[in-house]
Amino acid sequence: MNPANIIFTTTIMNKIFAVILSASLFTACNSAAQKTVLNADEFEQGISKANVQVLDVRTAGEYSSGHLANSLQADWTRKDEFYKRVASLDKSKPVYTYCLSGGRSNAAMEWLNANGYTAYNLAGGINGWKRAGKAVEQAAQAPQITMEEYLSKIPKDKTVLVDIGATWCPPCKKMNPVIDSLSAKHSNDFTLVKIDGATQTDLCTQLNATEFPTFIVYKNGAEVWRKTGEIPAGEIVKQF
Repeated sequence: MNPANIIFTTTIMNKIFAVILSASLFTACNSAAQKTVLNADEFEQGISKANVQVLDVRTAGEYSSGHLANSLQADWTRKDEFYKRVASLDKSKPVYTYCLSGGRSNAAMEWLNANGYTAYNLAGGINGWKRAGKAVEQAAQAPQITMEEYLSKIPKDKTVLVDIGATWCPPCKKMNPVIDSLSAKHSNDFTLVKIDGATQTDLCTQLNATEFPTFIVYKNGAEVWRKTGEIPAGEIVKQF
C-alpha cells in the first residue's frame, strides 16, 4: 500500500476513534448527571440534605400505614389533587418521590421533571426502603372528635376561623405561617380553631371537607364562608 494512503487511513481511523470515544464519554457523563432513580442508600443521602422536599405519592390511607419522616403527600392516582398539592412545592428545591414499589412515583417523578421541578425517585418504593433496613414513621392515632364536640369549639358570640389541614399536605404547610401570622395580628378579631384532617376523618366527612386545607368562617355560630387551598391573607382578613 502506498505510504501516503497508509497515513491517510490511519488519520481517518484515529479521528473516528476520537469521535466514538468522545461520544461514549459524553453519554456516560450525561447518564451519570441525569440519574434520577436512586437506591435506598442514595435516596437516604439525598433527603438528609437541607432544603429538599420528600413527596409520598400514595393514597392518604397508605401514607397513614407508614411513611418516610417529614414527607408530604399527594396521591398520584387522583390527578386533580396531585396537581393542586404539588403546585405548592418549591421548584428551586429538589423533590424526592416514593410510593409502595416505585411505579407510581416514577411516573410522578417524570411529570415533575417535565414541569420545571428537579425530581428523583426511590427504586423499589417504600418496600425497598424497608428491605434495606430503613426506618418509617407511623401516622399519629387520635380519638375522633364528634360533631357536638366540634361545635362546642365554635363560640356563637365570636367570629371563628376553622383551619382543617394535615402535616403532610403541601399547601397546608405553605399556609401555616400565613394563618399563624393572622392569628397573632388579629387575635381580637377572630378565634382560630385548627383541626387535624389527617386524623379526624369522620369529622371531615361530616363537614364535607374533602380538600386540604379547608378554611371555614363562622359568625354567630353559623358558617358564612368557606375556601380551600392557598388563599391570600387579605382575602381571609375581609371575612372578619
